[in-house]
Amino acid sequence: MSETSSYRLLLAVLTGVVAVLFGLSLTVGPAGIAFGDSLKALILGGEGDSAREAVVLVMREIRLPRALLGLGIGASLGLSGAVLQGLLRNPLAEPGLLGVSASASLGAVLAIYTGFSALFPLGLPLLALAGALVAVVLVQAMAGNGGTLTIILAGVAVSSFAGAMTSLALNLSPNPFAALEIVFWMLGSLADRSMTHVWLAGPFIFVGCAMLLMQGRALDTLTLGNDAARSLGTNIARVRMMAVLGTAIAVGASTAVTGAIGFVGLVVPHLLRPLVGSVPSRLLPASALGGGAMILAADVAVRLLAPGRDLKLGVLTAIVGAPFFLWLVHRARKEAA
Repeated sequence: MSETSSYRLLLAVLTGVVAVLFGLSLTVGPAGIAFGDSLKALILGGEGDSAREAVVLVMREIRLPRALLGLGIGASLGLSGAVLQGLLRNPLAEPGLLGVSASASLGAVLAIYTGFSALFPLGLPLLALAGALVAVVLVQAMAGNGGTLTIILAGVAVSSFAGAMTSLALNLSPNPFAALEIVFWMLGSLADRSMTHVWLAGPFIFVGCAMLLMQGRALDTLTLGNDAARSLGTNIARVRMMAVLGTAIAVGASTAVTGAIGFVGLVVPHLLRPLVGSVPSRLLPASALGGGAMILAADVAVRLLAPGRDLKLGVLTAIVGAPFFLWLVHRARKEAA
């Protein structure tokens, strides 16, 4: 089988896995609705029948938004991780490296701390999104025309500052219930999200992912080195700006509605890279599908593993991702030896 055929087969398999997991996300839950009834309620509705209307409410207002957000957020995390690893040429690069997730979390924390989220239902995601955009402006301003190392250092600085301010808000919180709400939100979850959250985050995720997918050809040229990329007509500064801005828009919007979900952007590209080869442009669509599959699978798992305990999605991804991160460090150390 040719390399192109193998790649197309991989994309087809990933698409099938995503479709199956999306279906499971729609049909798995504590309500105990039969598979056929779930699909009928979602597609046909149930006017005039109170029992059927209750099923429609569960499907359209609880499970469908959860599945759509899981797919979109997973795609944005996996895709942004693949782009950043190709741009920075750093196998440990992931969206949190730019300070986007930490700054979005800080915006959400401020919304909870000040009571703005209680006064205005969309106050929390809007302030979180604003925090993400502020982070990318700061990173771009600090990095200037510097190289990839400068971007990494700027991202670490912004992330550290945002983390410190979040800790300060927790430390000074006069209301223990607000502090508990902050902690729970920061763990990351898709529970209790509505179509309002989908309409709020969806356009930003779509635009951010489109910006990232457009950088595939440029990332291919960067594998040859900066000088060769420039000779082929690649505007490295523009590629860097588009990658950082696309990551901020997509991941910032994702964090704004779900909280921080880590390690997806780190794990997914590494799992798929051996299957797609060394061409970055091929890794991008595969990582988007793989990220969506990973988040959907994790969200189904939290509903099955602890249906009554509200196990947070970010906790499960961290449990899986942290050992993988340590394995990457160990492998990099062996290769350097």
